[in-house]
Amino acid sequence: MYLSSIDRPGADATRTTVRSRLRGITVVGGNVFALGTVSLLTDISAEMVSAILPMYLVLGLSMSPLAYGMLDGLYTGATALLRLVGGYVADRVRRPKAVAGVGYAMSALAKLGFLAAGHSAGAIGLVIAADRAGKGLRTAPRDALITLSAPSHALGRAFGVHRAMDSLGAFLGPLVALAVLTAAGQAFDAVLVTSFCIAALGVLILVLFVRDRHDRRPPAAAVSPREALTLVRAAPVRRLLVAACLLGFAVIGDGFVYLLLQRREEMSVGTFPLLAVGTSLAYLLLAVPIGALADRIGRVPVVLGGYTTLVLVYLLLFGPLHGWPLLAVVLFLYGLFYAATDGVLVALAAPVLPEHLRTTGLALIQTGQALAYLASSVLFGLAWQLWGPVTAGLCAAAVGVLALGATAFLLINRSDTAFDTEETV
Repeated sequence: MYLSSIDRPGADATRTTVRSRLRGITVVGGNVFALGTVSLLTDISAEMVSAILPMYLVLGLSMSPLAYGMLDGLYTGATALLRLVGGYVADRVRRPKAVAGVGYAMSALAKLGFLAAGHSAGAIGLVIAADRAGKGLRTAPRDALITLSAPSHALGRAFGVHRAMDSLGAFLGPLVALAVLTAAGQAFDAVLVTSFCIAALGVLILVLFVRDRHDRRPPAAAVSPREALTLVRAAPVRRLLVAACLLGFAVIGDGFVYLLLQRREEMSVGTFPLLAVGTSLAYLLLAVPIGALADRIGRVPVVLGGYTTLVLVYLLLFGPLHGWPLLAVVLFLYGLFYAATDGVLVALAAPVLPEHLRTTGLALIQTGQALAYLASSVLFGLAWQLWGPVTAGLCAAAVGVLALGATAFLLINRSDTAFDTEETV
């Protein structure tokens, strides 16, 4: 399952699978597994709530597609600038673990905020903003910790292992929510309290078991705002930033994909959360092998292949398939899209960035992608409201094709090592 990149064919081919896995674990590093455990628990907590939100907002509160698109965009994009804040502060104080911990704690406390929000869409929006603010603060420092905890030749596998554990949490979250709802007589408050307790456990594991990692700067070296701003002068960073924005604009979000499936197949409210479970299961099974593939053949073709899969998902939502074959194919391909893009894009960016600005650089790229997703979600909701779901979905597929072409032009024939040798900050 985990193969070290220093393994050789021939004589090494006789090694057992167990020894290969142990070698892979050694290469990835224990810190990555500790961070993966934190993400696993945090995602169980988050998915317990988010798996039922689309149906609750659109059907329960009768939100229009445009209103849902704006709220869904807020869920990922409106607090994107806090990614830059978190990234810069982590580089400035050289304490990525502390900054990530603040973000995880904010998201945990936000789960209790839902208890006070009730049925108010505005209050729910504020709680979601607080939760996403925590995610915005923690994402870049967490990913920087991963890049500093694993060797560069194994970054694809390191992110694959982390994202596999993260997706295991996303897989379990809706199932835990359904179990709690069943045990508590459909009481949503019980889900929220349980979600908070699981998130709090994740924060505790971060504090106790994750070790801080620093770059090789002398302790007196501090990152200035002007130095951070010079990141975009590097041609590889500019290309990746533009590519991330283009690819972010091609994503309409899980909620819309699942709502389109629900409308087409007339799924019940009770089975709706299982759509997220299917995607997470595919992601869980594919994250590590796709990460290892990216280390072997290059991260650019894997990312492009992932977004090609996303375009296929959009087209299948309005194609000839129906019933369980449609659900199985779409959810598998959607999980494949995440496995090929989520951690791999970060692994592609890490070698481009100087160590003392790595967290800031990752935050810059993730912020650009999140803001593009915010625009995409709002525009897709508007297109759905004006022209209907079919036209909106086909427009999304067309945008995906254009984004793929532009990204290929920016990144194709530029290997990961070529990025390393180009202009840096």
